[in-house]
Amino acid sequence: MIKDWPEKERPREKLLTYGAASLSDAELLAIFLRTGVKGCNVVDLARQLLSSFGSIANIYRAQESEFTQHHGLGKAKYVQLQACLEMSKRYLSEELQQSPLLTSSQTTQNYLKMELRHETREIFAVLLLDNQHQVIAFEKLFYGTIDGAAVYPRIVVELVLKYQAAAVIFTHNHPSGIAEASIADKQITARLVKALALIDVRVLDHIIVAGNQCYSLAEHHEID
Repeated sequence: MIKDWPEKERPREKLLTYGAASLSDAELLAIFLRTGVKGCNVVDLARQLLSSFGSIANIYRAQESEFTQHHGLGKAKYVQLQACLEMSKRYLSEELQQSPLLTSSQTTQNYLKMELRHETREIFAVLLLDNQHQVIAFEKLFYGTIDGAAVYPRIVVELVLKYQAAAVIFTHNHPSGIAEASIADKQITARLVKALALIDVRVLDHIIVAGNQCYSLAEHHEID
C-alpha cells in the first residue's frame, strides 16, 4: 500500500516537497490515476500502463476505445485526461498571447508542440501576429496523411488578409518523429514567403513539430 511507504517516497508528498519535475512518468501518472486496482497499488498500475502504451504521449494520443480497454481506466478517466490536456493547451495559449512581444522561441515552440505533437496525420497551421508581433490567432489550415499535407499559398494569403496580420509563423508536424526540414518543406516555405511579401507580411519562422522536438527554419537560417 502506498500509505505504508516512507512519506518522502509517496508521489503526492514528493511533488509537494521537491516539485513536479522530480517525479518519474509513473509517479505523475499515479497521481492522475489516484487509486490502484485489487492486488496492484497505483504506482505499479501506472508502470504497467506505461509499459503497455509505451509512453505518456501514447496515453494522451489513445482513442477512447483503446484507452478504456485497459484495466483501471474507464470513461471518467479518459474524460479527465482529455480535460487535463486541453487545460495545458489553453494555459500555453494564454502565456503566448499575454507576452508583450513574441520574443521567446521556447514559449512558441512549447505551445506548438502541445497543439500538434499528438496528431497522427500531418497538419499545417499558421500563427498570426500583429505589427507588434502579438498573437492574433492560431489556425489549422491543411490536413493530410501521415506523409504530408498539401499547402495552397492562395488560402494562406486569404487567411492573413482576413485577420489583417502583419507577420506569421508557420508550423506543421512530422508524425514520423523526424525533427528536420525536408526539401518540400523548404520549397513551400520559400513560396509562401514570396506570396506574402506581395502584401507586406513577414514570415518570421516555420517550425516543424516532431514529438517532443522542434526544428526552426529561422534558427537554421533557412528563411530569407
